[in-house]
Amino acid sequence: MEEKILIIGSGGREYSLGKKFIEDPRVQKIYFFPGNGATEEIGENIVFRNDGEIIKFVQDYCIDFVIIGPEKPLVSGLSDILREAGIKVFGPSKKAALLEGSKAFMKDFVSRFNVPTAAYLKTSDFEKACEFIDKLSLPIVVKADGLCAGKGVIIALSYAEAKSCVDEMLCGKSFGEAGKCVVIEEFLEGYELSVFALCDGEEYVLLPVAQDHKRLLSGDRGPNTGGMGAYAPTPLCDEILKQKIKDRIIEPTLKGMLKENNPFSGVLFAGIMVVKNEPYLLEYNVRFGDPECEVLMPLLKTPLLDLCYAVMEHSLSDIKVEFFDEYCVGIVLVSKDYPYKNSQPQAIYIKNFDSSIGHLSFGGVVKKNNELLATGGRVLLGIGKGKTLSEARKNAYSLVEKIHFNGMGYRDDIGLKVLEH
Repeated sequence: MEEKILIIGSGGREYSLGKKFIEDPRVQKIYFFPGNGATEEIGENIVFRNDGEIIKFVQDYCIDFVIIGPEKPLVSGLSDILREAGIKVFGPSKKAALLEGSKAFMKDFVSRFNVPTAAYLKTSDFEKACEFIDKLSLPIVVKADGLCAGKGVIIALSYAEAKSCVDEMLCGKSFGEAGKCVVIEEFLEGYELSVFALCDGEEYVLLPVAQDHKRLLSGDRGPNTGGMGAYAPTPLCDEILKQKIKDRIIEPTLKGMLKENNPFSGVLFAGIMVVKNEPYLLEYNVRFGDPECEVLMPLLKTPLLDLCYAVMEHSLSDIKVEFFDEYCVGIVLVSKDYPYKNSQPQAIYIKNFDSSIGHLSFGGVVKKNNELLATGGRVLLGIGKGKTLSEARKNAYSLVEKIHFNGMGYRDDIGLKVLEH
């Protein structure tokens, strides 16, 4: 068995998937579209101009399957186009990807199947939005309906701010077409969890529960980002809470999708808010999260290749899924102007480090003259592992100390809050 795999995407998530695949002796070659400056060290980067070129490449090079990393190609229906050409794909259909592609669709769907979630209104009418806002307690959550690269959620601290956010979204000023319909929600006070379920349409397997850190600065200050670090598994989710999440959120969702002739196959990523030990669904994503993917892959004992085939062949119930009894902590290193704009390319300097304590995962990098350059955004992650969360955290930060590029920023408190409590 000599597998050839095409990974769609260019970030740290795709690098981590490729790194996990390439550890498997059955995997002969990994291709990335478009990949980044570091993915060519573990595979080969390919550029396609259109979907037809992807299909031709997969057929000509006998690619065994395609795994789609980011949300945009999933929401736009790439998985359907590939499947119609007889190509195996890991990733949900366009119709199922609406769970992430439209917040309004998601809220309406989970409400039909009694999944606990915040009270909400979806609307394109400014007056109706204002009426609903006036009924809520502060703060108030305002979301653009469509995809906004993780930046379409505003937590308004006043009624005036909430109404102003809605106005700017509806007129297209804030997020273009993605904001022409808004979802307004009550604010839930608690702590967040990232819950990932591998799903084959009917059966599912839960991965270790992770926790992300969204704010730019230590102490949960500054603007929201795509994620500044993550760790898994989290002690904040015991077996009782995990069972509630399965029973009340994951299972009703999969059964509901099946009932509505819209089976979900791939990775279902539930953003959960825990309020007084009760889980509420904040949102769904339909792919591996970034940076959660980077800390989950090292915890997988069962080969990722086997899991992908079990999902694609609807045979998850036939596979025994195991995880290493360890913790992983990932620290995101960002460029100077993140998340506001891209920064000027900067050379990355990496000192020798002990690979037994962890590894690096690369995202926003290019290779020029055989040198890696930070090109902006989330550049790379230092990922530490350990038998305890404290050890994994210590190892992650020791990796970070070996890296430098001009303007480099990171949080110094990833995983700290849970350790202090």
